[in-house]
Amino acid sequence: MNSTKLLHAQGWALGSTSALRSAATRRPAAHCAKTAAATRAAPTGWAQIRHKSGPYGYTQAKSLVYSKYGEPRDVLKLHSHSISPSFPQSTVLLRTLASSINPADVNTIQGTYGVKPTFSPLIGTTEPSVIPGNEAVFEVVGVSSSNLKVQRGDWVIPAKTGFGTWRTHALAAESDVLKVNKDGGSSSGGGTLKPTQVATSFVNPCSAYRMLRDFAEPTLREGDWFIQNGANSGVGRAAIQLGKLWGYRSINVVRSRDTPEKTQELKDELTALGATQVVTEEEFLGREFKDMVAQWTCGSREGIKLGMNCVGGKSAQTIAKTLGPGGAVVTYGGMSRQPVALPTGLLIFKNIRFLGFWLSRWADQDVQAKERTVNEILDLVREGKFKDGPTVEVPWNWETEEGVLRDAVQGTLEGFRAGKGVFVFGET
Repeated sequence: MNSTKLLHAQGWALGSTSALRSAATRRPAAHCAKTAAATRAAPTGWAQIRHKSGPYGYTQAKSLVYSKYGEPRDVLKLHSHSISPSFPQSTVLLRTLASSINPADVNTIQGTYGVKPTFSPLIGTTEPSVIPGNEAVFEVVGVSSSNLKVQRGDWVIPAKTGFGTWRTHALAAESDVLKVNKDGGSSSGGGTLKPTQVATSFVNPCSAYRMLRDFAEPTLREGDWFIQNGANSGVGRAAIQLGKLWGYRSINVVRSRDTPEKTQELKDELTALGATQVVTEEEFLGREFKDMVAQWTCGSREGIKLGMNCVGGKSAQTIAKTLGPGGAVVTYGGMSRQPVALPTGLLIFKNIRFLGFWLSRWADQDVQAKERTVNEILDLVREGKFKDGPTVEVPWNWETEEGVLRDAVQGTLEGFRAGKGVFVFGET
């Protein structure tokens, strides 16, 4: 396997603790001193890029890893390793600024996700392991050449899934990252983005963007309707805002809160984001809902053209029943763990289409489309037209304990949460 493929396999390589030990034992002291001096003189400035530097210019790093499937609290471990200052051409050294904790990340750790990762010992773990995480923003802190498209100080995101983002640093091929415009430009205006805004921009917002744009036939136009369950999720909130910007009208289904007052607060919050109508699951599944939809969509010749489903079961079936002829139900999740039933009459007489959307497949098949979509969303954020979802920041510094990080991951799927968990990196 050549060096580029090795880097691409997990987004890191060259600099495991075993490599550090072997380098220290095989190099004479005079040679090491010469190497260190050369490193300090190098234009890429490896010896000055971070505080936690090891012998001979190695970068000290920490990564969350797991070597077997299970609950995060049981299998995640914090592994310390080193990244060598000597690496192949066309590579960049990255420092993580922020990294999201998504439900799909937890499902992958549990072994229940649709795709299984490759276990590898590349960062010197005692057993073949995986670095979880897919959504993050990094700062470029070193480059192998001044001729690369990205340079020190740039912000980048992973080009494809499976990068492994829950770590302080990474060494990656330039082709494995995409540059994002953190400061805006002449066309976009606005101010500088926050790391958490970029680190939450290309899973939920991109999913909402693509489902709204790609599945209705004909494409949704201003004034058209869509309906979604899980409307308070990250995808749901993004769909509400994008729909509002593009002139779409929406019906949004949410779970009731503990009290009627809290439920109304949630409805008001989503309405303020741009939702046309917000209903609880009880209202959605009730007998009167059909009449409510007819009243809301009065005058719409085609009825509701698109349904977005992340719940499954009865909820997905009810979405299908609300659609007009030729409408599409797009499933991107299954929180109820109940199958999506396909009523025969809807298939035959209304030609309702049932489709699935998997963001990873779309992003990996069309990296350029991912880059365009992410930058368009970030332009909207910068201009104040798109509000990033609520987050729960989890500080990750060099001294942060393993248990703190494990607990943050474990809590992702437990009950109502104040926001999406995001590791925010400080002194690492």
